[in-house]
Amino acid sequence: MRFDVVVEFADSPVMGKSIDRGIGKAGVHGARKHLFFCIGPDCCASEDGQGLWEYAKKRVKGLEVPVMRTKAACFRICTGGPWLVVYPEGIWYGAMTRERLERILIQHIEGGRPVREWVVAENPLARDTRAAVEE
Repeated sequence: MRFDVVVEFADSPVMGKSIDRGIGKAGVHGARKHLFFCIGPDCCASEDGQGLWEYAKKRVKGLEVPVMRTKAACFRICTGGPWLVVYPEGIWYGAMTRERLERILIQHIEGGRPVREWVVAENPLARDTRAAVEE
């Protein structure tokens, strides 16, 4: 058994194929970075968060680094947004704008160097390589 798919649909080949397509579309297996956005409404105006999300969707397609992206309505910070967390490093950026995102994409995502003056917090989520499920 693998951790890649946590839910099994033993009696539903259609659901299994649907999940496989979704996992493929999201870029889960090939992603080197995960951009996780909080787009409000509590930390920022919804229009600002949604505008950043729409820009990110278009912009990440042109990157050389395989990236997946996810949005949420609340990271429970409720101020200083929109927010972006870059995984696997766990680098948190606040007060996101298109201009900030552009620099982060170039310097951090493609260049491997976080934009230190904008880093609000860091929490790298280490992957436990021993966590294999025995069959």
